[in-house]
Amino acid sequence: MTEPHTPKTPAWPPRSAPRLFVDGPLHEQMSVTIDGNQGHYLARVMRVSDGDAIILCDDTTGEWVTRVINAGKRDVALQVAARLRPREDVPDLWLCPALLKKDRFDVVLEKATELGAARIQPVLMRRCVADKLNHERARTLTIEAAEQCARTALPELEAPVKLDALLRDWPTDRALFFADELGGELAADAFVYQEGPAAILIGPEGGFDDAEREAIRAHPVARPISLGPRILRAETAAIAALSVWMAEAGDWIDEE
Repeated sequence: MTEPHTPKTPAWPPRSAPRLFVDGPLHEQMSVTIDGNQGHYLARVMRVSDGDAIILCDDTTGEWVTRVINAGKRDVALQVAARLRPREDVPDLWLCPALLKKDRFDVVLEKATELGAARIQPVLMRRCVADKLNHERARTLTIEAAEQCARTALPELEAPVKLDALLRDWPTDRALFFADELGGELAADAFVYQEGPAAILIGPEGGFDDAEREAIRAHPVARPISLGPRILRAETAAIAALSVWMAEAGDWIDEE
């Protein structure tokens, strides 16, 4: 006799549950009201209703599942049910990209967040076309990228600094790899044996000028690296370097 089919209990929270970063810290049974743009997103775009699951991250304690207890037209009231994950540990890697035109730098911010950079430090160089960064807008982009990729730790986002100031104040215990279009050690070879804190410096649209390259190479912790035989756009170079780092020395490695 065939046993009656028992439907599986749906996973809770569902994988499709919306994810948002909020100011914390969060804790179990805490009541949270989501308003403003995030409230509009939940109420009008996602059309959540009472009982729905919402994932919240606070960049401090980790990731929490909440239930909607009152879905209004302009705000949504939630109750924190349980913590799903602690705040993740990311490799101690800084990305120091030259400031680019807005649309191209948007790509750098988004992909650096998705790939797990711990800090993004924009750098002003002689051949930079842009010289200002809207920090609030840039921060919003990193938050949205972190929400999309299920990251629980936001990257630190610093204000742009000039290259000479970056080099002057550079911590002596942090390796500085710079993608030099004139050549250097292959990135994968340079990264594979790296231990301890590190950073990757990426030049602007026109590359480093001779004086900048000389100043970087003269720094005691700087190491020139090559990203292959082709000249890459600055945003492509940043993505490629971060990807190689994560594969060779970061959190793509199986430690077991």
